[in-house]
Amino acid sequence: MKSLVLIFLAAAIIRCWIITSSYKEQISLRIEVSTPVNSIHRVIESCYRADLGVDPYSSDIFHESPLHLVFYQFLITNFGDYLPFVFIFVDLLIALLLFNMAKNYIFYLYIEQELKGDEYMYTDKELVLNGYDYISTPKYVLIAYLFNPYVIANCVGCTTATFLNLSYAIFLFGISYGSILFPVVALVLCSTQALYPIVLISPLYLSIAKFNGSKLAFISLVSFLICLATFFAVCNIINDGWEFIDKSYGFILGVTDQQPNIGVYWYFFMEMFEHFRQLFLYSYQINVSLLYCVPLTIKFRKDPVLLAFTFITLTAIFKSYPGIGDFAFTLAVLPCWKYMYNCMQQIFVSGVAIFITTALGPILWDLWIFMGTANANFYFGTTLAFVTAFIFILTDVAFAYSKKEYLLRFGSIRKINGKNAKLVLE
Repeated sequence: MKSLVLIFLAAAIIRCWIITSSYKEQISLRIEVSTPVNSIHRVIESCYRADLGVDPYSSDIFHESPLHLVFYQFLITNFGDYLPFVFIFVDLLIALLLFNMAKNYIFYLYIEQELKGDEYMYTDKELVLNGYDYISTPKYVLIAYLFNPYVIANCVGCTTATFLNLSYAIFLFGISYGSILFPVVALVLCSTQALYPIVLISPLYLSIAKFNGSKLAFISLVSFLICLATFFAVCNIINDGWEFIDKSYGFILGVTDQQPNIGVYWYFFMEMFEHFRQLFLYSYQINVSLLYCVPLTIKFRKDPVLLAFTFITLTAIFKSYPGIGDFAFTLAVLPCWKYMYNCMQQIFVSGVAIFITTALGPILWDLWIFMGTANANFYFGTTLAFVTAFIFILTDVAFAYSKKEYLLRFGSIRKINGKNAKLVLE
């Protein structure tokens, strides 16, 4: 407990120091941090317009629901100059939720491992969970979140992605031990804020069915749909119409703003011929929302937390307006599968690629925008490599999961004619 308190205290001090320094404004304006859908500057301006009686959706500034706008108005009105410290508090709360999620998740994985003991050969002890994993994994997750530069930059930038990550954390915390209320409410919040997380409905169903039975899982899905419908009805009352749907979710799906970010949409749709736009727009949106749902759900049906992690990572990779806050959450949760690292082959390469592209991005941006000695291709090449590195991480985790299950069931020792086989490269 003492070490955890020191970790939280150090993380809070780091955030307070940076958020009160002159670097805060620079970080909050970086395109890697702020996007058209999560910028705190857009939120403040929209709240100001709403207070003056001007429709916040009458301009191309605000792209979230009216209920979220009411929440932001509450924060700005009641906290004002202390608003950055609200983001610090939320960041620490996310870390606490992820810490407990990791504890629950590793505990239930250990229980399942013991229950399936007769099916496993246990020839490779490094693939088997033990007491040390139960103690160390939550701490790794905690440290990976609290001291992740992406998370710190996202917190200092005060982007609304912090609240999206809070919803993700509540959702993972809930499904890690079979809760019904927490994941349902969290899924409503994150899917209405960013739209794409609605694909998490499958891990929600699998988790509740695993712990509470299929009947309660079906009731939970119905409850989610009722809550979702209620949310939109309240938004309709607040906004006095349904125009907000086109200005928020239509904006996310239509990709009408080609402001550069760390994703891939902006460059493709900026360079594309207009008569091909609809074709590629449908292809991109189906790719991020529908294409992988069924196969991944079937593959990871026994592990809802891993399935949710996969969907969250895919959303960060392929969403129309990603920021580093989206990718930060993936890196923070990744240590949950550290016991599978021996089965992974691309973690080091992916980590190096992420480090290099993170350093090159701001440099090439300045060369392109301010110095004029580069062009959009330079910056897009960096963002493409950055996104590809996360694709490698995701595929590495997926293949490691399958490989681990195979090795536990059939063993890693191979024999030919009664003798141990050995792979020799010639």
